[in-house]
Amino acid sequence: MIHQPKIFRMAGKIFNPETDIPDLHGKIIFITGGTAGLGKESVIALAKHNPEHIYFSGRDSTRAAAVISECRSAASGVSVTFIECDLASLASVENAAKQFTSQSQRLDILMCNAGVMALPPALTEDGYEVQFGTNHLGHALLVKLLLPTLLRTAGIAGSDVRVVFLSSNGYRAHPRGGVVFKDLHSTQDYGFGSEWFRYAQSKLANILYAAELARRYPNLTTVSVHPGAIATGLIHNLPRLKKVFVYVVNLGRVKSTLAEGTWNQLWAATEEKNKIANGAYYEPVGIMGKLDSKGKSEKLAGELWEWTQKELEAYHA
Repeated sequence: MIHQPKIFRMAGKIFNPETDIPDLHGKIIFITGGTAGLGKESVIALAKHNPEHIYFSGRDSTRAAAVISECRSAASGVSVTFIECDLASLASVENAAKQFTSQSQRLDILMCNAGVMALPPALTEDGYEVQFGTNHLGHALLVKLLLPTLLRTAGIAGSDVRVVFLSSNGYRAHPRGGVVFKDLHSTQDYGFGSEWFRYAQSKLANILYAAELARRYPNLTTVSVHPGAIATGLIHNLPRLKKVFVYVVNLGRVKSTLAEGTWNQLWAATEEKNKIANGAYYEPVGIMGKLDSKGKSEKLAGELWEWTQKELEAYHA
């Protein structure tokens, strides 16, 4: 089912994806986690605006085929390609990047949408805490491998390259130091409720990494966004007590329409460049979010960047 768009208003901002997303002629788009939830809705919404090609990743090829079919029903002329990718596996991310770069020498919009939330203690295939490894490190490797393509595209006259990281206002529940670097090669099982600290740590990393990428590569427009509290599979699949916790923390304001959850990331990917602050964190829709001391720490962002590059270099060694 394709959701009919609504106009969304918050703090004076109005966004209607049908009319406010401009013509995307010539643009190449890559969206992670596009087989369900906000990623799927973003694929379909952007397909309606005449992009050159949309690539999307995920782990389920059967779901991907259904997304492609639905996308073509919404926009018959669009080119859509599925790339299998498990962000909890650096080898899978590397294969996905190679598949993309073998097919396209251009990339205008990279939407780092996929993510996991409140998982039990576990490690990724490569031995990292599973939420940090999936939400941050997998995307960081993808960005690193696609960076030459992003920069090449940014060098084309008239181009406007965007990198959008999905974060969450839940980042504020991060550990006291922001990121516990010394324990990232463990499950970080600190006891009751620590799954939320691990999740918040990974979402803080999304905010910090977006800001640092913007500082280091100012010819790219890079932002992080909070989609709002949306009843995606991330919430539906939670155990009952954790699901209740999400509703209580958000004062019951959990929206049931997936399309509403995409509007902030769609805004960030397509709004006029001069209306977006490079490196900023935005809450729905297009409202610059207030960050705590760790969220706006350039020192912590630099430390995260260096730690990440070191880990990724070790992976390739």
